[in-house]
Amino acid sequence: MRPTVLFLCTGNSCRSQMAEGWLRRLAGGRFDVLSAGTNPVGVNPQAIAVMEEVGIDISRHRSKHVAELQGRRLHYVITVCDHAQASCPTEPRGDVRIHWGFDDPVHAQGSVPERLRVFRRVRDEIGEQIQGWLRAADQEAESYVTSLPVE
Repeated sequence: MRPTVLFLCTGNSCRSQMAEGWLRRLAGGRFDVLSAGTNPVGVNPQAIAVMEEVGIDISRHRSKHVAELQGRRLHYVITVCDHAQASCPTEPRGDVRIHWGFDDPVHAQGSVPERLRVFRRVRDEIGEQIQGWLRAADQEAESYVTSLPVE
């Protein structure tokens, strides 16, 4: 059974959707990956566009309320916005809860190109965070295997 990772934010429109797309791409099927929100508002078209720029298609993702996951076994619950971390109910429970706070690109001001720059920055920050998390998990697994006694 693969571990299940839930990315949680408020609207489930940008950051959690991008994180879901990144982990699916970078982890190569090692995890079941989900995203949800405490107040879902639909997947943001600019999030879809900037993820497409790096070859990740999230156009078929659906914005989901966290209540849809009630009762599901979650190994990791990762909040990607401060509001979701603060307002998240005790459900969903995860074996491990992690918080990664990212700016909300929806609040970017300026022209379309200026707002897209913010979406790209947040997209790249999320991708780097996930790459680091996967490297740390790989190193932890490797050190566990090498510390096992030889029979």
